[in-house]
Amino acid sequence: MEFDKNRQLGDFIIRLIAKQDLTREESYEGFRMVLNNEVTDMQQGAFLAALTAKGETAAEVAGGWQAVYDLDTKKVALDGMEVVDNCGTGMDTFKTFNISTAASLVAAAGGVKIARHGARAITSSCGTVDMAEYFGVDMECDVETVARSIKETGIGLFNGMSPRVHPMALSRILSQICFGSPLNIAASMANPALPKIAVRGVYSPALLRPVAEVMQSIGYRDAVVVYGAISGSEKGMDEASVCGQTHGIHLREGKLTEISFEPEQCGLKKHDAAALAADPDRKSGAVKMCRLLAGKGDRARCDAVALNSALIFYVRGMVETIEKGVEKAQELLLSGQALKLLTRWVEVQNSDPAKGLQKLADLQKISEITP
Repeated sequence: MEFDKNRQLGDFIIRLIAKQDLTREESYEGFRMVLNNEVTDMQQGAFLAALTAKGETAAEVAGGWQAVYDLDTKKVALDGMEVVDNCGTGMDTFKTFNISTAASLVAAAGGVKIARHGARAITSSCGTVDMAEYFGVDMECDVETVARSIKETGIGLFNGMSPRVHPMALSRILSQICFGSPLNIAASMANPALPKIAVRGVYSPALLRPVAEVMQSIGYRDAVVVYGAISGSEKGMDEASVCGQTHGIHLREGKLTEISFEPEQCGLKKHDAAALAADPDRKSGAVKMCRLLAGKGDRARCDAVALNSALIFYVRGMVETIEKGVEKAQELLLSGQALKLLTRWVEVQNSDPAKGLQKLADLQKISEITP
């Protein structure tokens, strides 16, 4: 039986190497075999590598998403609540600090219900889950605890590498590969809350339209997919950029529209990318983010967070333009409301609130800020 499965997946791999596309159904079957561990590790890696080398189509990513969501995702119900996800695929060529984490807190402080789905670091020093955990949020809790946090505080984060969220395979696979593949994209969209609105960053401009098409095909109603360039560099980020032009696709009312903008068009200065570089360790990164959320952050980092928060307000329909979203985000940052929300989040998304709150209090003390 294992030989037959290896041969079946091998046939898919041969076709991919020959630059032939798979149908959504074939992609689903290939990912199903990988998730179920029905084929050898070598076949699994070859399948993901061949898909990546060929260049994944929207149908292939959609098939992967369907497999992950159907077979390896715990589901939650939010009683019709309109939620937004903001995340990146990771694997980008320029590693920034956790912009999306800060942006989600600012957006939640501004009234958006955030249902995030992130991961621990694979190629960076500190992933979304790592940062939240350092603050004191319980990242090994069950999906029902995350859902309660979304309802009560306006924000929750599902750990995409936890067996309590994806019990079968994701952690096993993602912890063993260090290159971007369609699995990263498919898995990032396998959110237990199944949001219909999102801001999503991708690690390559070539992925903008395919990812937007996938989101369109799986039921997203309003979304912005972005890739941030750095002026004078070939490197880029899976975030909107204050270091150069942001390229994107806007999905709205079933239509896909190309967008692009410079920081100056959004009321911001252009900054040197070095100011946004990932911190060397989690402690220093968490200290800087606490100061940022308290309204005392570095200007370049505050602008990057404001821009990415603005996109969340924009897709949620709370502002008419990205520039208006930037203004709203800047006001929230200066007010310190995002830091207050962080405290509430730590308290609610936790199996041991006292321990989590003490961890955050100790961090705030080091950061020299007052809760």
